[in-house]
Amino acid sequence: MAASAAVAGAGLVPSIVGAAGPQARPTGEPAIVLPRTAGPWTRPETPRIIDASTIFKYMDGAGELYLGYRFDRLEAFVFEARGRKDILVELYFMKHSDDAFGLLSLDWGGQAVELTSSRRPGAGTAAGETPWPRALYGEGLLRLWSDRVYARIMASQKTPEAESAVMNLGRALVEGRRNPPPPDLLKSAPASFRPDWKWRRDTVGFLRSHLVLNTLYYLGQENMLDLDASAEAVTCGYERKLSAPGRRLQFLIVKYSSNGRARQALAHFHRVYLPEHPAPAASTASSEVANAFRVEDGWMAYRLRDEQIAFALGCPDRDTATLIPSQTRWNRR
Repeated sequence: MAASAAVAGAGLVPSIVGAAGPQARPTGEPAIVLPRTAGPWTRPETPRIIDASTIFKYMDGAGELYLGYRFDRLEAFVFEARGRKDILVELYFMKHSDDAFGLLSLDWGGQAVELTSSRRPGAGTAAGETPWPRALYGEGLLRLWSDRVYARIMASQKTPEAESAVMNLGRALVEGRRNPPPPDLLKSAPASFRPDWKWRRDTVGFLRSHLVLNTLYYLGQENMLDLDASAEAVTCGYERKLSAPGRRLQFLIVKYSSNGRARQALAHFHRVYLPEHPAPAASTASSEVANAFRVEDGWMAYRLRDEQIAFALGCPDRDTATLIPSQTRWNRR
């Protein structure tokens, strides 16, 4: 997802060597120090600062996606060089590293690149697991996740010189910063549930907003799952081997702040998505509820357990729909 951004016409505010001031950083998080120059390109002393109240003036059409996570602010620098097109650096400061990961997960396109000389401790990958990319590059655009910062570094002109400058800026950005693990909820999706189905790793997305969910898998215009900043969700697709391209089913798991919030969301989902089927009674003694229904595009099923609900959507039959939520690896508090 590439946001179009205008960089003219905003006031500049002081910054600490092109980074967030110490008062804006959590304890122990090192400052981001951008070099003054990158090859022949030079940045201004101070960035343009964008917050939730000005983000829609800065970009056209993509502000909702950033605000769908726990957004703090954006710092934008334009590196300029005589006779060359600009390089734009955008630093999105989020409330938590999970939110920064979520922004990267909106689009896994591009080539995975390693910006550090070695993978540092805390990558959050168990032995034998493929690590999630922390930086992706393609067509002059480098996107990366570094602790609670999501960054976009974009060269307007695709030349070897510009690519080298973009990569050097990316390396400077991650230098000395923590390498926290991806969100734990990613582990919930079954890696495999039947031999004839394969997990599409490139469809995995972490989110908190129904607007973000609809960019990854369109469920409906209304926020029928009561998604907000207090919730977290993961969605991904599975494809049937040897089937027609593009035909896949979707897994979605949402983790709420409490079992009560999860039950309220499930009741809302029934009212909007399954109006002909009443929601399970709130007085149900068990903390686990499971159901499956035939809908317009096939079969869907869900399983509520504690404060989490796992969904299978767009399934070809009832057995497949019920199998996927039953194999969810439930995330523990």
